[in-house]
Amino acid sequence: MDIKDIISHSKEYGFIFQSSEIYDGLSAAYDYGPYGVELKNNIKQYWWKSMVQMHENIVGIDAAIFMHPKTWKASGHVDAFNDPLIDNKDSKKRYRADQLIEGYAEKIEAKIQKDVDKAKSRFGDAFDEQQFRTTNDRIIARQNEIDAVMKRLGNAMREGNMDELKTMIDEYGIVCPESGSRNWTEVRQFNLMFSTQLGNIAGEEGKLYLRPETAQGIFVNFLNVQKSTRQKIPFGIAQIGKAFRNEIVARQFIFRMREFEQMEMQFFVRPGEEMQWYEYWKEARLKWHKALGTDASKLRFHDHDNLAHYANAAVDIEFEFPFGFRELEGIHSRTDFDLSQHQELSGKKLQFFDPELNENYVPYVVETSIGCDRMFLAQLSNALQEEAVPDAEGNESTRTVLKLHPALAPVKIAVLPLLKNKEELTNAATDVFNSLKKHFNVQYDEKDAIGRRYRRQDAIGTPYCVTIDFDTLEDNSVTIRDRDTLEQVRIPIDRIADHVRVKTDINELL
Repeated sequence: MDIKDIISHSKEYGFIFQSSEIYDGLSAAYDYGPYGVELKNNIKQYWWKSMVQMHENIVGIDAAIFMHPKTWKASGHVDAFNDPLIDNKDSKKRYRADQLIEGYAEKIEAKIQKDVDKAKSRFGDAFDEQQFRTTNDRIIARQNEIDAVMKRLGNAMREGNMDELKTMIDEYGIVCPESGSRNWTEVRQFNLMFSTQLGNIAGEEGKLYLRPETAQGIFVNFLNVQKSTRQKIPFGIAQIGKAFRNEIVARQFIFRMREFEQMEMQFFVRPGEEMQWYEYWKEARLKWHKALGTDASKLRFHDHDNLAHYANAAVDIEFEFPFGFRELEGIHSRTDFDLSQHQELSGKKLQFFDPELNENYVPYVVETSIGCDRMFLAQLSNALQEEAVPDAEGNESTRTVLKLHPALAPVKIAVLPLLKNKEELTNAATDVFNSLKKHFNVQYDEKDAIGRRYRRQDAIGTPYCVTIDFDTLEDNSVTIRDRDTLEQVRIPIDRIADHVRVKTDINELL
């Protein structure tokens, strides 16, 4: 399904609403509805359990959003946390110059893919895509063009060369997506941090920032955590929390927002051992995504062409969203940049005494950072489907189903009395509901025909529906329906919890 279908489904079924919608909304700000908050909490629980609970040398913190302004000076955000901004004079629309150039390269890649798809259709099972990509002259020429564009872009971004970015936009004939115009302003730097004031103090001395990332709260607490938990290198500190960026172009639903949530872990290692841990966390994080049943073809690694100022290696795990492959999670080798910078500016030593080496050193850091909101969107994109199924009369009909992994599903069980006007059935269904709600997030529904209730539960991703019928009153058994297979089996009431727990327990993912 495309992104418009996902947005529509999210609103209709209570996953995501536009923030302040009654006032015509606020751009790039969203509220998570009743089912959205459950799904988001389940994603966070899965991450936290797998990252903290399953590692004896990783602990968690929850740092404040407001931090001393020197924090952002030391981290480089005050001086270097910028995006290249360009305006189109005709449409009055604002864009990131680097994204316009990346879009130009993506169009060339789309032409390559079109040629690949044609060849695949022509040659069928005998088609060797890798050989075709490396021997076809037209594809080789186009790939060389992409490589040249991206190398030139990487150099310009690394050097902060705004004139070069403008030259590229002009040379490549890049037009405004809104108006088709090439009437551009010059490119200039735009700092992404939101600023505010401390109390009643005005001026620079009272200036604070909403944190643009959660990582710095971990770095400034490095020694506090290490000493209080008596951790030894290597060890990690994990955190889930809000971050804020004044994005030039916030777009593609919840993929890029100005207020978002990050799930980050900073892993502190001996200098010289960072690359082996970098490789370890690359594979561990990809395995974490695949455990949810995500199709491996929708996930890929993408090495950074343009490394951040603090990194000596960086890779993204990209997911194929409806609008193409985009970053879902980043794994970065941050060297000792952050701790060294904070040590220098604060005047406080941020070193670890290694008893095995009998020396003090500033640890190196390997970071894993995933956007919770992007993970949410990836799960919706992967799970939302339309499929043909038989109806009650055996005829083919279409259902919209959200095939989330059962452990992430907002509601685990729906309890449905066959008829709502039969008190004995509704009483029995209520008893079943009350017995299950201690173990799972359960929903009771008696409105409409049973088939329509099944469809509602399919649409929110409920893996199991329990139907209470007249046989239940005789033998204390129920019909339990599987969302994915549509299989219906009869089981005793006292076995429902065990039957459901097997697939919905988040620990089964670990």
